[in-house]
Amino acid sequence: MLIIPAIDIKQGRCVRLRQGRMDEETVYYDAPVEVARMWKKKGAGLVHVVDLDGALRGSPVSYGLIKEIADGVDVALQVGGGIRSAEVAQAYLEIERVERIVLGTIAIERPELVEGLARRYPGRIAIGIDVRDGRVAIKGWVEVADIPAVELAERFKKKGIEWFIYTEISRDGMLMGPDIEGIRNFVEHTGGGVIASGGVTTMKDIERLKECGVDGVIIGRALYDGTIELEDAIKRFGG
Repeated sequence: MLIIPAIDIKQGRCVRLRQGRMDEETVYYDAPVEVARMWKKKGAGLVHVVDLDGALRGSPVSYGLIKEIADGVDVALQVGGGIRSAEVAQAYLEIERVERIVLGTIAIERPELVEGLARRYPGRIAIGIDVRDGRVAIKGWVEVADIPAVELAERFKKKGIEWFIYTEISRDGMLMGPDIEGIRNFVEHTGGGVIASGGVTTMKDIERLKECGVDGVIIGRALYDGTIELEDAIKRFGG
């Protein structure tokens, strides 16, 4: 199982939000590149990087900084936030160390574009399914689309998408434990390729998620606050 540390970038700094609220942030580091280097030294094989400003604006804000991370740190990246056109998707996927990109809003608004990208870049497209009350949130989590999370995943699974990132927004950044029932149900419907995110606080949480059958876990605030040590989690659960 992949243990994936998260780097959320806002105004050039590494932050964590509470429940995705832009006005409730904690700044942890001023230099995201150094954070990526730290996670690499602690054993990370993949780092999840999000352009929070880009997610809100609808186009990249931190592209240059993310490329700086990719150029300066020998670690694979999973990138999301503000990727809403084929041109932007291609720009990220052409960066050598970007392993995959995460698409959320355009999966709702332009599904045919996502399907085309999946055909062109097999295995490198993930659908970000950010859930609020069972429904999918888009546009930096400020709007909720009228589609259940499971239905969206099933639609793209049939189109060959291999990866899905499930985030329960109410738990994200709250250190209150993951949405185990929601994730278990999601895995049962998708049949695999699920990366869980949101609320992971302890090693026990990771163990419970592994029992749900997820293929990866994204961890943010728990690593920054020290309730989980990355090296210990990788040693116990995977890479």
